[in-house]
Amino acid sequence: MQQPLVVEPSQPADSCVIWLHGLGADRYDFEPVAQMLQRKLPGTRFVLPQAPTQAVTINGGWAMPSWYDILAMSPARAIDKDQMEASAQTVIGLIEAQRDGGIDPARIILAGFSQGGAVVFHTAFLRWQGPLGGLLALSTYAPTFGEPLQLDDARKSLPVLCLHGSQDDVVPSFMGRAAHDALASQGVPVDWREYPMAHEVVAEEIDDIAAWLLQRLRG
Repeated sequence: MQQPLVVEPSQPADSCVIWLHGLGADRYDFEPVAQMLQRKLPGTRFVLPQAPTQAVTINGGWAMPSWYDILAMSPARAIDKDQMEASAQTVIGLIEAQRDGGIDPARIILAGFSQGGAVVFHTAFLRWQGPLGGLLALSTYAPTFGEPLQLDDARKSLPVLCLHGSQDDVVPSFMGRAAHDALASQGVPVDWREYPMAHEVVAEEIDDIAAWLLQRLRG
């Protein structure tokens, strides 16, 4: 596993966002976004891990950066569960490293785009046992949420912001909405924002993320 890209803030770090890229991208994908957000969050460190390069079945078996293999598009994206678990353990290791370095886990936010979002959903709600500050889910879905999703009281208090494009033809918005609805049914404080965009990130979305992070991490 390659070392994550760490974007240090201009002030001593008192919070952290661990942000996972999407399928076929790399750890530099969200570096410009992290730098923009740090203008309003001068004490927040951004940790941008790199997915391993491995074969992706639905892409003809070509090897590319991926958090897990997608075996089929239906039912609801059949995935390699062992690779999902390995990626979740990577995220847990990053959380623990920040905690051990002095960052309160209640001030650690998990974020992920597309495949990366699926991993942080799985990590935060099904694997990580401690507190977290919140979760940002960008253009993503939750392939490991069971029917029905069952959460303990600690996980039911985790703030979540789901952001999706109405024109997304890679991860259709109904898949993201299903993850939102599963969390809402459990009483999770989850918000939904939809934008007239495809499978991408737009300026209005970044502004909304900045405002949400400020609410979570201010002071």
